[in-house]
Amino acid sequence: MNAGMEYRALLATDIVRSSGRGTVPLLRMRAALAEAVRESVRYSGIEWSECHRADLGDGIRVIAPPGVAKFALIHPLLADLARRLREHNRAADPVTRIRLRVAVHAGDIHLAGAPAGAPLEVLARLLDAEPMRRALASAPERVCLAALVSEHFYEETVPQGYPGIDPQAFRRVAFTEKNYTAHAWLHLPQSPIVPAVDDPAADPQPAADRPTQINTAHDRGTVQAVQNGNLTIHTDR
Repeated sequence: MNAGMEYRALLATDIVRSSGRGTVPLLRMRAALAEAVRESVRYSGIEWSECHRADLGDGIRVIAPPGVAKFALIHPLLADLARRLREHNRAADPVTRIRLRVAVHAGDIHLAGAPAGAPLEVLARLLDAEPMRRALASAPERVCLAALVSEHFYEETVPQGYPGIDPQAFRRVAFTEKNYTAHAWLHLPQSPIVPAVDDPAADPQPAADRPTQINTAHDRGTVQAVQNGNLTIHTDR
């Protein structure tokens, strides 16, 4: 039954390590994030009043209006949001500075009542994905935003030649989150850092679930290696 189903572009945000900072700092961060997201959405040519918004506690979910050009959620939205967060952080106390994870996806969702549908579940899995957490944790403090774009959204926007979008600034990653396994594309907007390259053919299964290959090589002694893939050993005689 498809009544109430509409194809929409989706974006969700989450403040990194927001807990434990105290009520007042959290309220200030929430207010700063809400303003930054609202203004970046507007800057991207998307009518804020026509978006469906949801408060996620330490983040915001935005369902764009119908007919929005999806590439606008990549550019200029992500770069503009990163710029606004940097401006906030320069003026903020350390306890109210914001580092943000962002997930971007699109799909058919049910809007007759409270929004529902599988794409919203995928959006939540993207937002919690470990590759994005690792990328932001290992980046310098000045890098305040990391984005993870679903494969579906990426394919229809990033490599299509839209102005302002550099496909070389995205890297394909594999992840598993709460039994959801997929590939997605990692991006650190307005950052000189390009995320580490993952093998596009990588198996997104958790390591414990992957087949294991044991290789043994003999020369002057024995070398054993446990791995996924091929092992090549060269010896000089």
